[in-house]
Amino acid sequence: MQMPDPTSPLKIGTRGSPLALAQAYETRNRLMEAHGLPDAAFEIVVIKTTGDKILDRPLKEIGGKGLFTREIEEALSSGAIDLAVHSMKDMPTLQPEGLMIGCYLPREDVRDAFVSITYEDVYSLPMGETVGSSSLRRRAQLANYRPDLKLVEFRGNVQTRLKKLQEGVAAATFLAMAGLNRLGMEMVARSVIEPEDMLPAVAQGAIGIERRAADPRAEALLAPIHDMATGERLTAERAYLATLDGSCQTPIAGLAIHAGDGLWLRGEILRPDGSDVIRGEIRCAISDAAEAGADLARQLLGQAPKDFFTWR
Repeated sequence: MQMPDPTSPLKIGTRGSPLALAQAYETRNRLMEAHGLPDAAFEIVVIKTTGDKILDRPLKEIGGKGLFTREIEEALSSGAIDLAVHSMKDMPTLQPEGLMIGCYLPREDVRDAFVSITYEDVYSLPMGETVGSSSLRRRAQLANYRPDLKLVEFRGNVQTRLKKLQEGVAAATFLAMAGLNRLGMEMVARSVIEPEDMLPAVAQGAIGIERRAADPRAEALLAPIHDMATGERLTAERAYLATLDGSCQTPIAGLAIHAGDGLWLRGEILRPDGSDVIRGEIRCAISDAAEAGADLARQLLGQAPKDFFTWR
């Protein structure tokens, strides 16, 4: 295997937000440690995606999860970069022809964080208070639990959303605890919400590294840093999401954890306005993760009316 070197560095593609860069540097550092390489053997390449350029409209109005991956995947397919680092909750379940997710890093905290300048937790919010979120899943879950709250669109990176709180655009918001931890900003969370109260997005807290399928050098480089346990959990979660045909336009939550020598997968689908929620769970052997994920999705879909994912 030809190792990258300073004269021909391995190019790692990423979005340009502080969190995306933190994830790219974590990937680089793990590769350096695994292979005894200097940082000069790698180059971080920042690619601005459509989702980063359009911040004044809800995601559901401008497209699905591909908004945060399309340009990066085009660069990977063309050979402009060698690896692409993604937040897996942003990733479509199907990759472009010739590309594959070749590696998962160890998964971070999967929970959502409640963030507010004024209030300690979601239970403290008074009736009619304003909460900001760009996540259709979080909005639907909150509307189901607290239909009295006023929900407003709240897009941007972590720093932008914190600034909006300071400006009074909303009294509270929700962020992924994983992102705060990776940025060293865990103190921003006023409280952490357990999955039993707010089931997270599929693959929340997981970093995936995409490569060209026909690239043996990248395959060999990534093999030592792949976290098998994360891969097993995401196999179930992403099969569940794929069967539901999930996107940024549908409120879907799901989480798989190891239980004994198998997996326990929980899932829920919600009407976008939060007026109804359907929940289910399934336990399976690790070898049956993908089949179990699809089975749980079919169970939930079997209970849902045809108009379940449309606004009333």
